[in-house]
Amino acid sequence: MKKLYGYRRPDGQVGVRNHLLVIPASVCASHVASKIADAVNGAVAIPNQQGCCELGPDFDVTHRTLVGFGKNPNVGAVLVIGLGCEGISTSDVAKEIAESGKRVEFLVIQENEGTINTESKGVRIAREMASDLGRMQKVEIDISEITLALECGGSDTTSGLAANPSLGYVSDKLVDAGGSVILSETTEFIGAEHLLAERAVTPEVADDIIRIVKRIEDKAKSIGVDLRDGQPTPGNIQGGLTTIEEKSLGCIYKGGSRPIQGVKEYGEIVDGKGLYIMDTPGQDIESITGMLAGGATVVIFSTGRGTPTGSPIAPVIKVIGNGDNYLRMKDNIDINAGAIMDGTETVAEVGERLYDEMLEVINGKYTKAESLNHKEFGIYKLSSTF
Repeated sequence: MKKLYGYRRPDGQVGVRNHLLVIPASVCASHVASKIADAVNGAVAIPNQQGCCELGPDFDVTHRTLVGFGKNPNVGAVLVIGLGCEGISTSDVAKEIAESGKRVEFLVIQENEGTINTESKGVRIAREMASDLGRMQKVEIDISEITLALECGGSDTTSGLAANPSLGYVSDKLVDAGGSVILSETTEFIGAEHLLAERAVTPEVADDIIRIVKRIEDKAKSIGVDLRDGQPTPGNIQGGLTTIEEKSLGCIYKGGSRPIQGVKEYGEIVDGKGLYIMDTPGQDIESITGMLAGGATVVIFSTGRGTPTGSPIAPVIKVIGNGDNYLRMKDNIDINAGAIMDGTETVAEVGERLYDEMLEVINGKYTKAESLNHKEFGIYKLSSTF
């Protein structure tokens, strides 16, 4: 087995990147957070568009996601920026992230005489944090300490036939090695949820799988939409997927064949080994954001039509099942699984190539999304703001 190296955090978790993360507690602090991050090499800010005028479950999801991003093992230190009157508490977010043992500081714009002073203080703090992170050394880690997030987007007929099965191969191999894997996108279980429920380790987990699918369908019906009436995504239709059931049957291949250990809410920390499901929307960026808040450190993202999506804190490896679209989107795609469609490679052969690529990325190889500085981020909303 190839030796792997990562960053050991104070709580024992392992990161494959070493980011200084600047978190705006609300949209009102996002500009200042971005200005601070732009001024310090090694810092990255998340473009949080939420955090104010949210109630109930939406408030909880935003708070949980921001804290989860700060606790993610790929993050070495955190600076939280708040306006001062938003719903999300800047100090509470910072306090909860600090439970991980990493350095966390916070600044409130209204308590620091405006944005210019806050930016100045923030840059000084961030520069010191970045210097400390720059001295941190990698240590040898084990593959069992990796948590992998699985995603698909811009799908076509080759996704379920080539790209997603190769992800499933990697998922099974990582689970067998003692690692953790997260399968998401609840809307893309519709019509195939019974197949996932059959793989649940307990009847309670099976019930949870059925429950989250019913919940997302009921939510759509509450605004007058029946998701089973057809395929709602124009790009998928153009790619040859005419029903949501077709898409779902291809989507769940990403999760391989191993037992499903549990179901997590959006952004909830995955604290066990094996394959887990997270209740996320099918929207790619919001789905990835939820899994990273849940502790994923590497993302493998399958596609058929091609997509450039990346992340502020984790490497996103792109796999495409359509060889023609690989040539069109070569700047953005890491692995071409089109050879499966051509019959020149098997799923297992592509799966091995993809697994080896994941190991290289864990050890520091930049994905194409990283090289192009893609940092997409979005929090799932359950209702409107008030």
